Amino acid sequence: MSVVKINVLTVPQEQRETLEKRFASRAHAVESSDGFEWFELLRPVEGTDNYLVYTRWRDEASFQAWMEGPMKAAHQGGDASGGERPKPAASGSTVWSFEVVQQAAPKGA
Repeated sequence: MSVVKINVLTVPQEQRETLEKRFASRAHAVESSDGFEWFELLRPVEGTDNYLVYTRWRDEASFQAWMEGPMKAAHQGGDASGGERPKPAASGSTVWSFEVVQQAAPKGA
């Protein structure tokens, strides 16, 4: 059964562009991970400073393997020039976990 992980990032207005650029610079980093099914970065439109990072995985084990491998390495390293790790763009983070119990796709998809 697929699982969905939604990372809720609190991002102050002045850090939004920084966050989006950082995600764009590693846009395809997760796609080759075993068990990966879907990714979306959702920008808030009104009423909140929370970005949602939506990922869908074949199972919990696939997500955990990515967390302990590629994701951990990406968040521990410095910048591309070998300098210090940049300050986080988000001021807070919470992960929501869900199991997919129903789904629908557009007709003809």
